Amino acid sequence: MPKMKTNRATAKRIRKTGSGKLRRVRANKSHILTKKTTKRKRRLRKATLVAKADRKRIQRLLPGS
Repeated sequence: MPKMKTNRATAKRIRKTGSGKLRRVRANKSHILTKKTTKRKRRLRKATLVAKADRKRIQRLLPGS
């Protein structure tokens, strides 16, 4: 049986925390920032955890981690 391949696009965006949860960077912080509030842009700087509903699907893309 061949080795399972990691989805490289996902691997660059998502890291595993010490407790095994998946950490990701928030979207919507790259352009069209003038209409977004300062509070919203500040929240977008911080990383967050992958939602529980998506965790199984994303772990399938990252078999090595």
